[in-house]
Amino acid sequence: MKKLAVIAFGGNALLRGDQKGTIDEQEANVYETCQHLFPLLKNDYDIVLGHGNGPQVGNVLLQHEGGEKMFGIPSQPIDFCVAETQGSIGYMIEQQLRNVLEENNMERDILTLVTQVIVDKNDPAFQNPTKPVGPYYTKEDADRLAANNKSTYAEDPRGRGWRKVVASPKPVRINNIKSIEKLARDGQIIITVGGGGIPVFYVKENKLQGIDAVIDKDLASSLLATQIHADMFIILTDVPKVYINYRKENEQALNRISLTEAKKLYSEGHFAAGSMAPKVMACIQFVENGGKEAMITTATELGKEGSGTVIFAE
Repeated sequence: MKKLAVIAFGGNALLRGDQKGTIDEQEANVYETCQHLFPLLKNDYDIVLGHGNGPQVGNVLLQHEGGEKMFGIPSQPIDFCVAETQGSIGYMIEQQLRNVLEENNMERDILTLVTQVIVDKNDPAFQNPTKPVGPYYTKEDADRLAANNKSTYAEDPRGRGWRKVVASPKPVRINNIKSIEKLARDGQIIITVGGGGIPVFYVKENKLQGIDAVIDKDLASSLLATQIHADMFIILTDVPKVYINYRKENEQALNRISLTEAKKLYSEGHFAAGSMAPKVMACIQFVENGGKEAMITTATELGKEGSGTVIFAE
């Protein structure tokens, strides 16, 4: 029986910080990332892919705002924009992964699922927005935009500028989870919970409705990995390992750490909110809920001996 891995693409797998976001740039980035997935497929893994959408959903929001101002086209809420990016990003991943498979004479069906994820409308995250979306701004531009559109902006923990932040509630339930597991275990490559999933809630019994938020894709992918009983959960980001005392003189890379040690470091506040903290928590939750091990690394490190930071069950 093949092993099953859930892999969460970081936003940098799609768009790098110094890029404008043209289709050519994004497709080249996705193709490069997909090349690094092939060894897993060759080594008898079935895979399910989640992906971020922070830069893209922010840009889509700007497009909607611009369309309303210039042409009177009604702008749509964040949940609608998340659905848009699930389709567009899923299209890019599906196409570029297909190119990689065909170059290597491998036949697999690849399916992109537009996926709704249920959240709790009373989640305290709605009172404390932390999820960054869209482009980076200077402090002056962020202050001006905040005054104009009543949005919240926060400084990037790596010093790259200021970004709009929105509510990021916890994922409670992933719709169509049984179908996702069945398709994956039948050998199809599934792209799902894009951007953390389209955030929806029960406005009343038996009636779902979208809500203004962006679910953290790592927490959604972790829940996905748990619910489909994956053997491995991998988060791809733009650093090869997790660090404590990041960007300080006493910076230290973490290699293999136990669940207990990971929880201790997290509780001590070693990881930045909106950046590495949700990634570490996503791995903790997967292992805590029965997963064997979870890894945080870059795509280029996949398959290398000693790569990434691995959190393992004790």
